[in-house]
Formats: sequence, C-alpha cells, structure tokens
Amino acid sequence: MAAKTSRDSRPKKSPRRNPYVGDDHPALEKVARGARSLVKAAVPGTRITVNSWGIPTFETKDPFCFYMLGKNHITFGFHYGTSLDDPEGLLEGRGKNLRHVKLRTVEDLGKKGFKELVLAAARLEGKPRMKGMSGKRAT
Repeated sequence: MAAKTSRDSRPKKSPRRNPYVGDDHPALEKVARGARSLVKAAVPGTRITVNSWGIPTFETKDPFCFYMLGKNHITFGFHYGTSLDDPEGLLEGRGKNLRHVKLRTVEDLGKKGFKELVLAAARLEGKPRMKGMSGKRAT
C-alpha cells in the first residue's frame, strides 16, 4: 500500500459558489452555473454583471438576458423577449418586453430552442437600454 503524499491529503477545491443563489439551493446552484456556462460558450465576449436590482445580467454591447432565483426554479429572462421568435413555445410572461423560461433542472438547459433564444437575444440590436437593466459590476 502506497503512503499518502502531501498532494493526496490536500482538501478538494470546492466549485466557485454563486453568491446570488447561496448555499440554501444546491440544485438551483447547478442550474445557475450551467446557465452561465451555456451563455458564455454560446455568445463569446459575454460579460456577467449585476444590474441595479442586484440581478445577474449577461451583456455584450448591451444587456440581453438575466437570471433570478425563484423558490423552485431559476427564472431565465430575456430583456426583449417579445422580439424573439419562439417556435418551441418556451417563453412565458406578459410584460411589455420581458419574457422568461423557468429552469428547474440542469436538463432544462438542453430544451429544444433554449440556446437559440439566447443566441437571438444576443443578436438583437437597436433596442433602447431598459432603465436599470445595465450591469454595474462584473461577477
């Protein structure tokens, strides 16, 4: 039996925690982390900031989507969701501009049409910035 080296005895590095989701929602933490990864991979150059209401917001030139913690899901919102083509019927909401998709599990990130909504939202141009939706600082 081999002796333990100092390398073997080091504590495993825990994944970076999301201060917005917190420790009370480990399953939703995985969903939020997956959403962040999906957006950053799909839309190169995306920055994650925090808007005026403390909500994590994805932006390139302008903010295009965000996520919020619900009781049992992540609300993944699109600033101009009413301008997006949604053939899969994923978008919910009745606001003037905003629409959202409820993400309950990591598997929901793979729903047909979800990544396409993210890409389409990032491509929207010429829309005025919604008050308070721009990020203040990077996360």
